[in-house]
Amino acid sequence: MTKFIGRRQWVTGFAAPIVTLLLAGCAVNGSGAGSSDDDKASLLQRAQAYWALVRSGDNVGAWKYEEASKDPKATLEEYLKRGGVAYEALEVRDVRSVEGDRAIVNVWMRYSVPILRIKRQEAVAEDEWRRIDGVWHHVLRRSVMFSKDAK
Repeated sequence: MTKFIGRRQWVTGFAAPIVTLLLAGCAVNGSGAGSSDDDKASLLQRAQAYWALVRSGDNVGAWKYEEASKDPKATLEEYLKRGGVAYEALEVRDVRSVEGDRAIVNVWMRYSVPILRIKRQEAVAEDEWRRIDGVWHHVLRRSVMFSKDAK
């Protein structure tokens, strides 16, 4: 019994933060001038729409908000294969920074990862966004461990 509790504590303490970073991305310093209030407002609106789709489980709808959807090598089928996280609550809190065509949005989330028996975790994630052709797109972080290029 002690080994099981120790492993669960390890998974909760170690894996949960990693899962959060993989899901939401991490802060990246960009270059460029500051943004206007219109930039922040349009980003905030787009981030709220994206996370509402994610929360409802509409991954097909969320795909069009992903930066990867603009990559001809990426496919919807691959995007739909990822998963394992159940979001219980999400709230786009604010635009943390906008530098040129890169931005960070703070997103509070309560989630579970059933396959790892992680339940009801809470985190505020720094969610990365990139402007492509004038439209904000969510940057989906890909794990090096699961990359096709990893050796």
